[in-house]
Amino acid sequence: MWIGFCEFDYRLGDVHSLKQKRSVVRPIVADIRRRHQVSVAEVGHLDVHRRASIGVSVVAADRGHVVDLLDAIERTAADHPEVELLSARRRIISADDL
Repeated sequence: MWIGFCEFDYRLGDVHSLKQKRSVVRPIVADIRRRHQVSVAEVGHLDVHRRASIGVSVVAADRGHVVDLLDAIERTAADHPEVELLSARRRIISADDL
C-alpha cells in the first residue's frame, strides 16, 4: 500500500474577511474532491484572510498510481486564476515505512 499527500499553499486575492476567504477556498476544495475523488481539506492559515493551505491525501496499491494522481491534483490546484499557488509540498510513503 502506498500513501501520498500534498499540501498546497495559496495567496488569496482581494479578500478582507474570513467569510470572503471561505467563499474562495470552498470551491477549490470541492473541485479537487469532485475531479479526483480524494480526501481534501483546508489545513492551515485558518485565521489569516489572504492565505490558505489545502491538504490532499491518496492511498493506492502501487506507487505509480499515487504519483500520477498527485500530478493531476497539482495541475487542478494550480488551475484557479483567482488565487496564486505559492508552493506544493508532497510526500509518498509505503505502508512498510510506517
